[in-house]
Amino acid sequence: MTSLEMSGAVQPGNVPTPAGLVTELIDGGQMDCGSGLLLLITRAMRRLQPGQSLGVRSSESSVTDDLPVWAELVGHGIISHHEESAEGPWWFVVQKAEAVVSTVFTHGDRTPVGQRLWVYTNFDCNLACTYCCAESSPRAASRRVEPAMATAIFDEFRALGGKEVLLTGGEPFMHPELGELVSAADGLSVTILTNAMIFGKGRRRETLESLDREVTLQVSLDSATPELHDAQRGRGSWARALDGIGLAHSLGFRVRVAATLYDEDPTGVAELHRRLDAEGIAADDRLIRPVAQEGFAETGMHVSVSTLEPEPTITADGAWWHPVAVTNPNMKIADSPLPLSEVFGVVNDTMRLQDAAARTGREVFRCA
Repeated sequence: MTSLEMSGAVQPGNVPTPAGLVTELIDGGQMDCGSGLLLLITRAMRRLQPGQSLGVRSSESSVTDDLPVWAELVGHGIISHHEESAEGPWWFVVQKAEAVVSTVFTHGDRTPVGQRLWVYTNFDCNLACTYCCAESSPRAASRRVEPAMATAIFDEFRALGGKEVLLTGGEPFMHPELGELVSAADGLSVTILTNAMIFGKGRRRETLESLDREVTLQVSLDSATPELHDAQRGRGSWARALDGIGLAHSLGFRVRVAATLYDEDPTGVAELHRRLDAEGIAADDRLIRPVAQEGFAETGMHVSVSTLEPEPTITADGAWWHPVAVTNPNMKIADSPLPLSEVFGVVNDTMRLQDAAARTGREVFRCA
């Protein structure tokens, strides 16, 4: 039998399987619908024409219950089902509907998909935070988004109605062409997430001073005193972050502060707010977020497609459901950052299915 590829088509044309002829094959391995298979099949179905068929192979037993529910909710038809043994793996052949069932879909309090975009400018960093979801460190491969790619990304983003870009990493100020990336986002609201430790001197200071003052700097500060922050991010990082906040303010930038905590200790949070009052950080420019059990973090909040509101995220080598999940292959939307229209399309299709499942009480998004 022809070997299967996670990325999509095995070879052009129809491929024979035990269940008949299909246009494309995907192997979900042991993923279930809540841990990545849903994104894989949604992406594959978008590439097919109505009436064409997708072959799905899975070693996860829950898929035998969940995949038919997914097909029913979306409107596709399962035209064949085969098992290689009583313990699996299982095969399905799903025919794409002539017209997918339309569902009433509203975002509610969500930021509409396509208005906000996260971009990992690079993955190398001067720190190696214990909970870093991106596994960034001084030893990490840079995996930089180059200016030409950024231009193409932001041009399409604007054309699709995009409004807000968040540049993260790694440490964005380690990207030697950060200024060009920001220039490529002209006309968009830009926030740069930084540890504020390395932009005080030399070429990086020049980059900082060259930025439009409409750019917002979001600085990481985990505690009111050095102990916790330095334990999580490295000795001396707290004091240098405060120096960076002061410099950014003196240059006229809006500064937001984000704290990342395993547990929200009320006393520690109150002390942090008093410190931020002293630093002149407005109440609306403060964010306290939990640790996600991703990347370097061995504990923290479990995340999946079913538990995270989507925040489409671009890296040099793909697109992801959310910025905290860029080391998790089960949260990958596409193997290329472009076209954004396909990335946003997969997210919107998935959200419509989530809403339809919630309305009918059907379970197709297992969290564990």
